[in-house]
Formats: sequence, C-alpha cells, structure tokens
Amino acid sequence: MILEAGDEAAQVAIGRRLAEALEYRGIVYLNGDLGTGKTTLARGVLRSLGHDGAVKSPTYTLVEPYDLAAGRVYHFDLYRLGDPEELEFLGGRDMFADEALTLVEWPVRGEGWLPAADVVITLSLIDQGRRLVFEAGSDHGVQALQQMADTAWTFHDV
Repeated sequence: MILEAGDEAAQVAIGRRLAEALEYRGIVYLNGDLGTGKTTLARGVLRSLGHDGAVKSPTYTLVEPYDLAAGRVYHFDLYRLGDPEELEFLGGRDMFADEALTLVEWPVRGEGWLPAADVVITLSLIDQGRRLVFEAGSDHGVQALQQMADTAWTFHDV
C-alpha cells in the first residue's frame, strides 16, 4: 500500500489510523532518511492513544516508553545504536514481548536482534510532502493494512 501525505497533519492522521488498524499492538518498523517524518508518524500513533504532550525522537535514550490509558507504546530510535546487543541491556526483550505497540526508527541498526515487524513503513520525500510505502510482515500486519485500504480516506487535505 502506498499513501502520500501532503503535510505534517496528514502524516499525523496516517499514524492515528495505523494505530487503530493495528488495534494498538504490534511492531512497526519506520525506515527513511533523516527528515522524512518517522517521528511525525509516531506522534500520530501516540495521539490516537491519548498522548497530547511532546513527542521527540529518542535518539539519545534509544527508547521512550509511553504508558497511556488506552495502551502502552514503546518508541525506539536506533540511529545511534552501536551494536544490536545493546538492546538486551535496555530490557528490549521484555519490551518486544509486551502486548504493546512498538515503533522502531532505523530498524536496520538492530538487524539480527529485533523480532520481525508486523508492518514496515518506508518514508521518502516527494515534491508535495511524503510518500509512505507500507508492507505487511505478519498476518496481523496484513489485516491492519487491509483495514486501512478498505477505509475511504484521503490525507492530502487533512
């Protein structure tokens, strides 16, 4: 599935819809160059769960947990990860085993250690915003993307 987001509000709306379609659980990989909107998409996911505070990329802490009334979200940013085994020391195994929604920016840095994703999203810059390419990596991901595709919506004018 390919979607285009004309602006930041559209990306946030896509993140909200993704979280709903995943029923607030699963693992999502966020791929893309710096500045393509991975954290903006994560903000939409967190908004759907009721978080109205700031959402910053956890570049230096590697993970930011959010315990919200509607569910738990772990937001990883592995850009500065030196070795995938560092995730073990952070308690990553427990976080990935949790019934939470887990977002992973720069998953390539955790390759060989990370569990498989339910949904992989690759973001890229286009003339009028961002292109988001969605791929399912599990049955749960297939169902979520099918639900998103079956819903009549547009994000160009959100």
